[in-house]
Amino acid sequence: MSLTRIVLLIVALSGCVSVPEGITPVRNFELERYLGTWYEVARLDHRFERGMRNVSAHYERREDGGVVVTNRGYLIDEQRWEEAIGKAYFVDQPDLGYLKVSFFGPFYGAYVVFELDQADYSKAFVSGPNREYLWYLSRKPTPTQAEKDAFVQKAAALGFDTDQLIWVDQSEPAAVN
Repeated sequence: MSLTRIVLLIVALSGCVSVPEGITPVRNFELERYLGTWYEVARLDHRFERGMRNVSAHYERREDGGVVVTNRGYLIDEQRWEEAIGKAYFVDQPDLGYLKVSFFGPFYGAYVVFELDQADYSKAFVSGPNREYLWYLSRKPTPTQAEKDAFVQKAAALGFDTDQLIWVDQSEPAAVN
């Protein structure tokens, strides 16, 4: 592999953990308070979550200081649960809501918490390395309409395509495995 290709590969991979322009990770982030289960309320569409409902993420501390990330969702068409286990690490300081997460070996993507209810860690707005990735996470599976509206307003103001949001059905599927 030529040096040019290696440099381009490194640049491309490093772009996957960058913060989108105009997005600011939350400060005073406390990992211990963020750990536990979060329900996915809304997201932009991606192949790795397509056709899923009852999506949740569970975070727990790793022995090496990182975070075990367990994403779980129910595949509607296949009527089965699917789970992906990954790992996350802080990109900068540990009190900044800016992590890198990997579900595929050495390849990491940005996980940028840009809004967080810091009083009780009950909701979080998260982006990836660009505005094609967006999640609304909540400690409760069905937040109020006012909470959903606040998410849409904030995301739209930051340039996310809120017309493309998928609102995740968190009601129990008929056939639970």
